This record gives sequence, structure tokens and C-alpha cells, in this order.
Amino acid sequence: MAQPRVLILRAPGTNCDVETAYAFEKAGAKAERVHVFRLLEAPQRCREYQIFCIPGGFSYGDDIAAGRILANQIRHHLADLLREFVEAGKLILGICNGFQVLVKANVLLPPGEGGLAQATLGWNDSRRFEDRWVRLAVAGQTCVFLQGIEELYLPVAHAEGKFVVRDQAVLEALESAGQLVLRYARLSGPLRVESEPLPYPENPNGSQANVAGVCDATGRILGLMPHPERHIDPTHHPHWTRRQVGCCQQATPAPQEETVVPAGDGLRLFRNATAYFA
Repeated sequence: MAQPRVLILRAPGTNCDVETAYAFEKAGAKAERVHVFRLLEAPQRCREYQIFCIPGGFSYGDDIAAGRILANQIRHHLADLLREFVEAGKLILGICNGFQVLVKANVLLPPGEGGLAQATLGWNDSRRFEDRWVRLAVAGQTCVFLQGIEELYLPVAHAEGKFVVRDQAVLEALESAGQLVLRYARLSGPLRVESEPLPYPENPNGSQANVAGVCDATGRILGLMPHPERHIDPTHHPHWTRRQVGCCQQATPAPQEETVVPAGDGLRLFRNATAYFA
């Protein structure tokens, strides 16, 4: 399949769906924004897509808790559909509020045991909304979305992004399974995956083990708090006028070389998702 179809789920309060659709389409996919009420009316339409994405924003105004209402809708009405989606070898992505929804749905990421949630995303230690750029280290190559990526520089924008597990055994199980795939990293110095919590603001919310993103056991479901759709073009980077040639900018090619269009760090994640179905 050369051009996978992406269902971008939106709800009242979602505000990153247009940017996420743009990112997928720039990566070569065909994206469609679908309101949750339309999907609840006809859940079978989900079978027409290869990627299911819950974007960022404030679904239902973050009433009760961030992502809780949309998570309840998924748990009670769409859980079997999403399990079928994954069993068919397809991909699921949750960004920021979407990550909160996936975790609080207690269905797939990580799946609950005996009705008990294994993890959640709580209030930032700073007790305020954090809007800043962070450095991220990729841990392993388990996740489809992060294949071939070692480091990302992306913005976060959330008040409830602190990843917390039910107990130490859950954290150890997720880490040993290679599911804690994205970690906040030190802003300077060698890139390292560190489990001891980094100080604020390098770890902007106080997440256990510096966790910024989690995947499932298959590597085909990813939830992350940073926003890859906000670093698609090089000019999205706050220092774009000062950056040297690197991952986000290309040197002037020789006359016979093919010109490579520069891209922001986040686009690599969407390209990986699209390439998975090529």
C-alpha cells in the first residue's frame, strides 16, 4: 500500500487535528479528520484506515481530568474496535492529549489488569502548564514510529504530563519489555537514556524514569507527550536562524546530487508510520 489512510479522531476541544493531518500528508499519507460522534455512529468505518491517531488539544475541555471523557467513550464503545485494529497489524498514535486518552482508556497502553490501571498521566510537578522545547532520547528500536531515530527535539505543551505507574513492578516490567521508548534527556552533553529523574526543566513534568513516550508490546501503538506535529518544518525550530547544518538542515548539494528538502525532527516519526505500509 503506497498511501496509507489515517483516521484523526477529534472531539470537542481538540485543537491539533489540522496540524497533525498536515504532518501525515506531508509524510505521504492520506489523512481524514473524523469527529468522535461520527465514529460512534458507524464504528465499522475504522476498518477503512491503516493508522488511527488521537491528536493533542483539550478534548471536552479536560473536564474531570485531561482526556478522561474521551477515554471513557473509547473504553465503553470503541475498545473492541481498537483491539481489532491492532490485531490487523495497523498503527495507533496518541499525541499529548491523545496519549492521556490512550492511557486513561485502560485498554491498550498499557492494558489494565483486573480493572486496575497500570499507569496514568498526572499533574506536572510544577503545578502549572508547561510550554517549552525538550530534548528526547529514543530507547531501543521496538517502536515502529521511532525506527532509525536516536534523538528528537520537540515542544511540550501540557499541564498533566507526569507519567506515573501503579507500582515499581509495573515500571520494571515496562522497561524490561522495551516499552519506555522515549525519555526526556539532558539539554547539553552526550545523549543518554537515564532512569533517574532529571531536574526541571529538562524533565518538564517530573515523569518517573524521565518517560516522555510509551509503546505497546508490538511496537505499533505509541503514546507521547511531546508534539511531533509542531516540528515538521525547519522554521518551526526556535533557533532555526542560528542552527548549523544537521538533522534539520541540509548542506547545499553538488550540481549532480539530488536536492533533499529539509525537515523538522517530528516529520521523521510520521514518515516512519507511512513507510510501514509502503
